[in-house]
Amino acid sequence: MIPDDNRFESDPDEILPDDPGLPADWTAEAPDPGDSAVTARLTELLRAHEDAGRGWAGASEEDVLVEVSEQGLRTRENLVVRDPAGEIRAWGSVHDRASGRMLYVHIVDRSLEDRLARACSTILFRWAEAQAREVGAARGLDVQQIDTGAFEGDDRQHAWLSGAGFTKVRTWWQMSRPVRPEEASLVASAERWERKGVVFRQVRRVDGMPDEDDLRAVHEVLESAFTDHFNSAEESFEEFEHRLREDPGHRWDHWWIAEIVDGGGAPEPAGALVGTVSEGGPGPAGSYVSYLGVLESARGRGVATGLLNTIIADAAERGRDRVGLEVDADSPTGADGLYVAMGWRTKYVTQSWHKDVPVG
Repeated sequence: MIPDDNRFESDPDEILPDDPGLPADWTAEAPDPGDSAVTARLTELLRAHEDAGRGWAGASEEDVLVEVSEQGLRTRENLVVRDPAGEIRAWGSVHDRASGRMLYVHIVDRSLEDRLARACSTILFRWAEAQAREVGAARGLDVQQIDTGAFEGDDRQHAWLSGAGFTKVRTWWQMSRPVRPEEASLVASAERWERKGVVFRQVRRVDGMPDEDDLRAVHEVLESAFTDHFNSAEESFEEFEHRLREDPGHRWDHWWIAEIVDGGGAPEPAGALVGTVSEGGPGPAGSYVSYLGVLESARGRGVATGLLNTIIADAAERGRDRVGLEVDADSPTGADGLYVAMGWRTKYVTQSWHKDVPVG
């Protein structure tokens, strides 16, 4: 269930020390979720962070609103650091992603001199650890993981994370594949097609809304498919649906199910793909594979390939020029080999950094 009240502490003064270590006349506070000027400034900081880390910015105000809007605050909390003039110079966001896993955004103004930037970074880390103890206690845990990311080339962020006790635990390849108009014919129809006893279809919709049984089937397939994957955390159906609907690129007609239909009985869900619209980065909009999972019992039947061909054909039909995805560089399944064989290439590289915080 998604809680009516989030599990974090909304008042920074309750969890920060009396002297948080900021320079004179600098302040730390929770941002006003309804202030458009705050959203615009956070977007500016996030885009500068992306540009410094990977060479280009793709974030939009919609991405920031996922973190700071009233809707986002059901499972999140935010902190901003202001200079004496009232300008926001740093921003932290925590997300109660699943039991034992708290996501963390750590952004510091790239134009600040080193001493001030470090002071901002330090208070964000202190606040995040305090929030980890809050959410971990609310979930009845002994240890709460903080999970944050960094671009591979962002040396400043790496140094700060390491200094704050975080450990780099994983590398991720952010891959992209060009899409040609003629690839709309890769499958008979992106809405529904069949091959060798497997049906690939969009989740059913009535008056624009999805069938709940189909959504639950997608959730169950993905939960089962990712059980043994790196840092997998069990997520309830309500948490799963709420989180994915928050994505600015969310579209119900970008969800697909693969079903085995050659057994003589009722169709059996065997794979699922959740796609989104990707408008970040240079060029026109693309499609993005947010989740792709295949049950172990169905592997070897071309389910993953069929689902990927479906989203490629769908993107081509919509006039998009690319399909993106993320792959674990250390994946034991060798998924990257399939992606490369189908035309995906690495565009940039990110890292996961973790810290385990004792709750007691």
